[in-house]
Amino acid sequence: MDTFRALVVDQHDGETRVSLQQWPATALPPGEVTVRVAYSSVNYKDALAARADGKVARRYPLVLGIDLAGMVEASDDPRYRPGDAVIVHGYDLGVAHHGGYAQLARVPADWVVPLPEGLTLRQAMALGTAGFTAALSVDRLEYLGLRPADGPVLVTGASGGVGSTAVDILAARGYHVVASTGSADAHVYLRELGAREIVDRAETSAPSDRPLERMRWAGAVDAVGGATLAYLLRTMRYGGSIALSGNTGGAAVQTTVFPFILRGVNVLGIDSVQVPLDRRIAIWRRLATDLRPPHLESHIAREIPLEEVPAALAAIGRGAVRGRLVVAVGD
Repeated sequence: MDTFRALVVDQHDGETRVSLQQWPATALPPGEVTVRVAYSSVNYKDALAARADGKVARRYPLVLGIDLAGMVEASDDPRYRPGDAVIVHGYDLGVAHHGGYAQLARVPADWVVPLPEGLTLRQAMALGTAGFTAALSVDRLEYLGLRPADGPVLVTGASGGVGSTAVDILAARGYHVVASTGSADAHVYLRELGAREIVDRAETSAPSDRPLERMRWAGAVDAVGGATLAYLLRTMRYGGSIALSGNTGGAAVQTTVFPFILRGVNVLGIDSVQVPLDRRIAIWRRLATDLRPPHLESHIAREIPLEEVPAALAAIGRGAVRGRLVVAVGD
């Protein structure tokens, strides 16, 4: 391809604008692997990168999209050959390195994950960064010993991408999943994914002067942070763990040392951006097998064209997107 379509954010005189543009292939950044992109997805971080106040984009102009899946077009690395199906996400993709909302992408070879057997390119982006984060969360919780018999597991921000996928994965593995959401119209959806109970976001984000409250949760997947994380710390069972991956509820946490020194609570930081390649490949293999969410395509994901991404970015920034949006990028 001599030219390719791309969704680009640019900034002039403090004004940020997102537009579809036609770029020459010579504008691709350095990297060993060139990918003809088939699909990407919509993530909260993409919405931040598109905003002037998002504090995510580190260069302009920038092709948006923090993940992609497609076929290798050209490669200077012997690990990848033309025609290989691959996934790329995290690192600087879509924030400082041109990302996945483009028909062509060129990336460092050490960012590239072979598409695992059992997943299509579309399914990989139905998962995307959000699904990968949910799988990392479950993997870490179980590594520290969480098992279905231990008691209920709370998933916060449950109707979002990370939350929906986590609910689906945990329920399929036999856990008693409790979903927290502020969206009343998401209750049926969450129960279809396997949530046995639903609690209102107002309850899980309510302030409290008490350092500890009644022990309720054996574990938690928290994509919200802020006051919700403070609530989780006060209500975790002895030795329970919280897999924390988000801060949509705020970065500041009002807490005490007591959950840690009296109940042995663990907070597990879940970062999907800088995960080493070997670990990244292992988690994707699990997403294709034992951590595969059974309702991924029937309930969680829906597809949109590249032209609809700007509106989708605005919607996900408002918290108005349920589940996952797959972006059809290819021809």
